[in-house]
Amino acid sequence: MIRTADPYRDTDVIDARAPRTNQAIVGALSLIAVITGWWPILGVVGAQLAIGLAFGRRYCVPCLLYFEVIQPRIGEGPIEDSRPPRFANLVGAIFLLGATAAYLAGFGGVGLVLGTIVAALALLAASTGLCVGCEMYRIAAKTRGVRTRRIETVDLAELGAASVSGEIVVEFTHPLCTDCRSLEKELRASGRTVVTVDVSRRPELARKYGVALVPTAVSVAPGGAVVERLA
Repeated sequence: MIRTADPYRDTDVIDARAPRTNQAIVGALSLIAVITGWWPILGVVGAQLAIGLAFGRRYCVPCLLYFEVIQPRIGEGPIEDSRPPRFANLVGAIFLLGATAAYLAGFGGVGLVLGTIVAALALLAASTGLCVGCEMYRIAAKTRGVRTRRIETVDLAELGAASVSGEIVVEFTHPLCTDCRSLEKELRASGRTVVTVDVSRRPELARKYGVALVPTAVSVAPGGAVVERLA
């Protein structure tokens, strides 16, 4: 199997299937702990999440299961930003360790509630893809001002496309973005002229045009005016 992103080196991105594998394991073990009353399981799972966050994916057992056993057999899935699922893991670790502390302090009811919340949300994310912790991260990012602006015009000269005749598509991409490659392939297959901007190499252009997410693609007239937003 040829990987687009190395799971242990390219830590700013992650195979989208890996977090769901982790969520399934965390959710299942938390549910067992809640149903059976074996609350130390919550502490073990919380500690494992914390260790993975602190020391990397090589020390995360669910990560190793996915990247060493599952991924080589089913192939690499879509590549996505690793920050939202990492934040979700942080929230899960806090809740699970909090639940363990509550049980140790004699507040079993509090521990039960916290463990149940983790079990429910983790299994929801694993089964549907709806990751509440990830959405919390995205909402928080918007409050910090990380948001997309509407692109009205593009300076074609700074992209090296001033001499291109006719309407073109300017696509902001990242080398490890699966959706970026798919979109570029579709656009070229449809006969469109595509000029790509790698935000990892040209971060100043991403800031200038307010590109917070990739792929972002706009159709641009010869004079630089944006006539259509494509992605």
